[in-house]
Amino acid sequence: MNNMQRKMGTFSLMMVGLGSIIGSGWLFGAWRAAQIAGPAAIISWIIGMVVILFIALSYSELGSMFPEAGGMVKYTQYSHGSFLGFIAGWANWIAIVSVIPVEAIASVQYMSSWPWEWARWTHGLVENGSLTGGGLAIASVLLIVYFLLNYWTVSLFSKANSFITVFKIIIPGLTIGSLLFAGFHASNFTSAGSIAPNGWASVLTAVATSGIIFAFNGFQSPINMAGEAKNPGRSIPIAVIGSILIATVIYVLLQVAFIGAVDPSMIVNGWQHLNFNSPFADLAIVLGINWLVILLYVDAFISPSGTGITYTATTSRMLYGMEKNKYLPSVFGKLHPLYGIPRQAMFFNLGVSFLFLFMFRGWGVLAEVISVATLVSYITGPVTVMTLRRTGQNLYRPLRLKGLSIIAPLGFVFASLVLYWARWPLTGQVLFIIMAGLPVYFYYQSKIKWKGFRQNFSAGLWMVVYLLCMMTISYLGSERFGGLNIIPFGLDMVIITCLSLMFYSWAIKSGFQTEYLEQGQKVNDDLRSMENNVAVQTDKKNAV
Repeated sequence: MNNMQRKMGTFSLMMVGLGSIIGSGWLFGAWRAAQIAGPAAIISWIIGMVVILFIALSYSELGSMFPEAGGMVKYTQYSHGSFLGFIAGWANWIAIVSVIPVEAIASVQYMSSWPWEWARWTHGLVENGSLTGGGLAIASVLLIVYFLLNYWTVSLFSKANSFITVFKIIIPGLTIGSLLFAGFHASNFTSAGSIAPNGWASVLTAVATSGIIFAFNGFQSPINMAGEAKNPGRSIPIAVIGSILIATVIYVLLQVAFIGAVDPSMIVNGWQHLNFNSPFADLAIVLGINWLVILLYVDAFISPSGTGITYTATTSRMLYGMEKNKYLPSVFGKLHPLYGIPRQAMFFNLGVSFLFLFMFRGWGVLAEVISVATLVSYITGPVTVMTLRRTGQNLYRPLRLKGLSIIAPLGFVFASLVLYWARWPLTGQVLFIIMAGLPVYFYYQSKIKWKGFRQNFSAGLWMVVYLLCMMTISYLGSERFGGLNIIPFGLDMVIITCLSLMFYSWAIKSGFQTEYLEQGQKVNDDLRSMENNVAVQTDKKNAV
């Protein structure tokens, strides 16, 4: 993409990240985390932020080096070749594209509890946490709206998203203030005699399954939109890290406000029995804050829709990137000559979104699947960035992180631990995600006569062994995480930490100077030239 087409500045990219992070997660995450961990859910959000920040730092350096559309599905191929690149790209795409329908589901679920007499018909949109036929129809319309808002231009998407994101920040802020002022019960934080009434293991499980990792997953969006950034070397790290930190403050305050606003009588039998259809709106109704109720029901469309719009844009660029990696048909690599949008990829993602919508009709189930799938692609980020420090020493790095030799392995270990905390049998679903995609990879390998297959397969073999080991430990691990309790609590995490460091070392050594790195080198050289031109023009202006 040439410089004339780069239209997104630092603020717009940060709004993309923040808009992705503050989606349906804020509407449901605090309630679900409190159900699992009680008041200690506050700690779960902080742990989630630390985990994501370590991973995001690795991707920030990669994103600033290779500012290209759909970059998240390309980086690993540069360092380890096509096999590992496909596994990471496939898992990442599955996780991101399924966010689009989950946001539509979230809007409909809030809609199903509208309290007004004229809206009684909405109560039949959801039954037992799943969308009915009417609910599916409304969610389908929302998917089409997300699609149309991205169909013509990146510029329109950028302006619309920035406006929506500003609104999305204001509403949570008003919610926090109103709940803290109207009805705050400090006793709720120790009502069961402990801040963690369900045990400390539940605090860790909440990180993986309550929607915390799912919510923070939005940090990827500025990286996938890097091809449209005016100054990627500066904008990407600021947008990624800034959006994570701002979102953390919002989410922690929301969790505090939610825990304090719950009527003590509702949690007499434990936090796990706290059930809401539309958590914050239900609390506002109980407290009689009618104006907030209306705002929340409006925002239940705006917040998820803003994220759905963002992900509709980023997933089309991910397919575009996978086609450039020769994993998918060439039709997905075509850009519209006027608008620069990969429209065929958008149509395909729309179809997949409908598939996920009809397969997983509940927010909670789909959010858990997304979180597990996401962790597979997270694992490769720290490995890729450190491998390229060795195999791509001559690459231009606008952002060269200090302490990356410590940050990267810690990011790998943290991602592994969160994958384990997701509990068996959910962790086992990772294998099915990979198996679903491998036939596609092998088909395209056969089309190129298996050229370089042995070297590429060897470089990615560690990932296959790693996933099998992780699933085995999950199955045999502590009963607190759904296992058989053959490996007791505490020892299980020590084993995962040690194994993670071993696999991290294996992964780094498996990397090589791939043929695909030449493509990355070209993108990197274009970036260097662009930034040199900007520097020259700035010097001229200063001289004048």
